[in-house]
Amino acid sequence: MAGDATKTLSTDVLWGGGRSPFSISYGKMMMWFFLVSDALTFGGLLVAYGFVRHSTTDAWPIGEEVFRALPFLTGSYPLIYVALMTAILIFSSVTMVLAVEAGHRMDKGGVIKWLFLTVIGGAFFVGSQAWEWSHFIHGGGGYITTPAGEKFWVHNDTHDTHDPAHAPGFHLVKAKPGHYLIPADEHAHVEGDEALKVWNSRVDYVDGANMVRNEYGPPQYANFFFFITGFHGFHVFSGVIINLVVLIMVMQGVFHRRGHYEMVEKAGLYWHFVDLVWVFVFTFFYLL
Repeated sequence: MAGDATKTLSTDVLWGGGRSPFSISYGKMMMWFFLVSDALTFGGLLVAYGFVRHSTTDAWPIGEEVFRALPFLTGSYPLIYVALMTAILIFSSVTMVLAVEAGHRMDKGGVIKWLFLTVIGGAFFVGSQAWEWSHFIHGGGGYITTPAGEKFWVHNDTHDTHDPAHAPGFHLVKAKPGHYLIPADEHAHVEGDEALKVWNSRVDYVDGANMVRNEYGPPQYANFFFFITGFHGFHVFSGVIINLVVLIMVMQGVFHRRGHYEMVEKAGLYWHFVDLVWVFVFTFFYLL
């Protein structure tokens, strides 16, 4: 009896599968495989950063002292701009969720609206990160080292680093021993002729940041900053391009004719991943 029943089953039923074991499509499963491998890559980079930070004998920079500028404004605004970048990137995850939800309802107009806002948010983040890089490379004035080994932070009203001693508002701030950015005490400011005398006696002037040395601290700090934030920035830029291509396809009605918006969901998985990774990058570089 059992043998007769087996003969009535087709080969496709016996060996063809026909259903994903996780009830998801092949494309979505492959996206998850990619995201897991990418998460391991970011995890390895952040672990390496933590190991170097805690193994170096040099004083490590403090995020709120390094990133304290706003575009087109002078003054100290610790972490304000990077907080704005982070908020907009997180908000773009919300708009992506709404785009996916609209796709489930076959609401083409809703998908276009929310996906467009996601692209705008991602583009703002990429542009802001480019500005952060530019500011980081240009520096905040730099520091000088005296023959006695003391460090003085250089300040002037115009943030001139080519001829800082002759710029308006030139003065020096003595750094706390073992640190780069922290003032020695409340009387650390050196102004007028005394500041010029210290400036003229300098043995070194470090301004801005590159892969060899930087004004903020040990060279490893800039190396990891450029690599990790650049690697993440490339992911965000790729996500913006992917979302833009998907948006154009939505506007052309490609997915509506297919009868589903699964491609929007797959792009959303990638977008949520880059948003989540930024939370860890932000924490490691700016908060800790």
